[in-house]
Order: sequence, then C-alpha cells, then structure tokens
Amino acid sequence: MNRLDAMAHFVRVAELGSFAAAATQLGVARSVVTRQIAALESHLGVKLMERTTRRLTLTSAGQTYLERCRAILAEIDMAEAAVTEGRQQPRGQVRVGLPLSYGLKRLVPLLNAFARRYPEITLVMDFTDRHLNLIDEGFDVSIRITSRLEPGEVVRRLGDTRLLTVAAPEYLRRRGVPRHPLALREHDCLGYAPRLNGQGWTFRIDGEVRQVRLPLRMQASNGDALAAAAMAGLGVALQPDFIVADAIRQGHLQTVLEDFAPPPHGVYAVFPGNRFLPHRVRLLVDALQEGLSDKPAPVRWPETPAPPDNGGAATP
Repeated sequence: MNRLDAMAHFVRVAELGSFAAAATQLGVARSVVTRQIAALESHLGVKLMERTTRRLTLTSAGQTYLERCRAILAEIDMAEAAVTEGRQQPRGQVRVGLPLSYGLKRLVPLLNAFARRYPEITLVMDFTDRHLNLIDEGFDVSIRITSRLEPGEVVRRLGDTRLLTVAAPEYLRRRGVPRHPLALREHDCLGYAPRLNGQGWTFRIDGEVRQVRLPLRMQASNGDALAAAAMAGLGVALQPDFIVADAIRQGHLQTVLEDFAPPPHGVYAVFPGNRFLPHRVRLLVDALQEGLSDKPAPVRWPETPAPPDNGGAATP
C-alpha cells in the first residue's frame, strides 16, 4: 500500500461521502478505492468510517485522521513546489468553474496565456452561471461574481465589477431619461429570469443600498441577451460593466442614474473548503489575479442626449 495514495483516496471519500463518487473523480474503479481504505484501516488498526447502505460517516478517529491527512498532503505539495520551482514544469489537471459572460470576455484570454506558459497543466473549464458545489462536483476552484459571500467560504478577491444602468440613445430620446430609480416603473425594463433572489434591482438611494422592484418587459437568463435588447431600443437594463462597456464606448448604449449606482460586486476565486490547494491551482489563481489587476482604460461615457424630461419621479 502506498500510504500517500491511500491518504488521498481517504480524503476524497470523506469529502464526497461516497466511494462511488470518489472513484469517479479519481478516475479509478470503485474497488480500487475500497481496497485502499480497507488497507489503510488495517494498517492503522482503527476503523475510520462507518458504512451503511445509505450513508457513510467518519468515526472520531476518522475525523482526526482526515484533518491530519489534509495537512500532510498540503505540506507535501508545497514542499515539492518549492524544490522543483524553476527546474520542472508544474503539471496536472485543474478543473475551474467560470461564469459564462465574464469567463468568455475577461478570463479566456488569461487562461489561454496561462496554458501557453504551463503546457503540462491541463485546464478543464466549465462555463456556467449556477452556484457550484465544488467538493461534490470535483472542482478545484470557481470564479464567482457576488456582493454577498456565504459564511465560511474560502475565497481570494481578484477584482471588482460595477453594475451600470443603460439604454440606447434612441430609446432615451423617445421615452425620456429617468432621473431616479423609481422612475423606472414608467419605463420598459429588461431583467434576468428568474430574477436574482427575487429582490429587484439594486441602487444606492439616500446613502443606503435599496432594492427596487420593477415590472419587466423582457426577461432572459443571460446578460449579453439583455444588453442586445437594450441596444435594439427595447428598454433599460442593469448590467455589469464587462458586458456593456464596449457598447457604451461605441455609442450604442448610454448610462443613466449614475448617481444611484450600487456598490461594486467582488470577483472571487472560491476554493473547496478544508481541501489542500495544489501548487498548480495557486499558480492559476495568481495568474488570474495578476491579469485582472491590469485595469482597462477608463470608459469615456458619451453625453446623455437631451430628450424631453418625461421620465422623472418624485423623491420617495
């Protein structure tokens, strides 16, 4: 029995709560994982797991052993990285979850550069906007854009993104410029479906961050689709800067309600809790953070046209 391999198998089984799931992630037969754990328990002379047909739980000895195994595997990975740095190419697979629009627009060029720099590292990229369960689904890291982190999440902040309220110049000439977030109730609004948290759009009003519920003329599950609808003159959209910045520069969209813009959202690398972080994953996150720290040239916002001021609203 290779004890380090057995430790790695044990950690994965404990994290996933399943021999079958661990075998799938490790790319081996379930029988291999079962034999590794059995050999480990025989070597230690203690039972690490209680197994029934429905569930797997760690014994008190198994819980203690799990924490020590995580620490040992992390130390080995860091020791190897320190010794081989500059002499050996990092290698292995990194599975990363990426938000769809942000991943395609901002992260793919950085990931391509990383792949050229480290040809022995295999990137497995999953583009999705859903909330990933990193441990159950076998991800090494995911990139998430949010204003609210879950308690206990292990993260590193990579950057920020701003939400901008935008509409086409033609729409604003026709319908007027909204001067207050509540004025949007008299406009055609384009938003996500289902709405995030069902709480409406976020604005900073009278120094406080508030949610404004709005009727939506059009709903979509993708921000690029909503930005395209806004450019077509169909209404007003609240979208992150990475989706609409180019359209603003080109004059296809214009910002409104700048004085009510909400606080920026953070861009985070989220890691599986309590799992040792391989050197190749740290290299990837370092590269993304370095790339995202290069701020793009400031957007020169076109002046808002002066249509009839029929979109105002009384201050609440």
